[in-house]
Amino acid sequence: MPRFKLIIEYDGTAYVGWQRQTNGLSVQEVIETGLKQIDPAPCDLRGAGRTDSGVHASAQVGHVDLAKDWRGDKLREALNARMRPERVAILLAEQVPDDFDARFSATKRHYLYRIVNRRAPLTYDFGRAWLVKRRLDADAMHDAAQVLVGNHDFSTFRDSECQAENPVRTLDRLDVSRVGDEIHIYSSARAFLHRQVRSMVGSLEHVGSGKWSARDLEAALKSCDRARCGQVAPAAGLYLIGVDY
Repeated sequence: MPRFKLIIEYDGTAYVGWQRQTNGLSVQEVIETGLKQIDPAPCDLRGAGRTDSGVHASAQVGHVDLAKDWRGDKLREALNARMRPERVAILLAEQVPDDFDARFSATKRHYLYRIVNRRAPLTYDFGRAWLVKRRLDADAMHDAAQVLVGNHDFSTFRDSECQAENPVRTLDRLDVSRVGDEIHIYSSARAFLHRQVRSMVGSLEHVGSGKWSARDLEAALKSCDRARCGQVAPAAGLYLIGVDY
């Protein structure tokens, strides 16, 4: 059975997350339902990252084994024509070696978090960014963020229900910049803990608004205490933007 790699874009607003769940519709389920209409193979789509409810993706990666030897562009078009509801799209489909695994072959994952930093409410960005009305100091946020880069115990910044056995992760990048009325936060690592990015972003907002200093952020990290996390940023602003292999 040939194996195919899919690059997937989705608006996560209406979904319970990437992974199949019993409490609502997931992105994985939408794609698998479409696959079942075009290929007779048992469908088991695996993803590179299990994004939470409300989190978006511009470049999620999945793999699936199919019965037919599809041409990549034909598979993409056939699948896009059959997925319902909309707001999930296959950007690329290509055949890959049998040992390719969307999750375990990944060497790095990249996320973008968007904060809209203005007084006016969100309109077309509603559900796609975090509105923070108080003026944020992006430079202070960036400088403070660098204390989180590197190999650390990130217990402070992981969800209390995180199932990872080890809280130690290596954060390769955490950059903050202002683009007009937006604050963009880019993070990269081989793997993240559950809600690590949103937890780091929420604490960085405290720095940008003047509630915390860089030393406060460093102290929170070193405490390895979830109670010291500033806040958890909303899911709406988070995007999975790339996976390296």
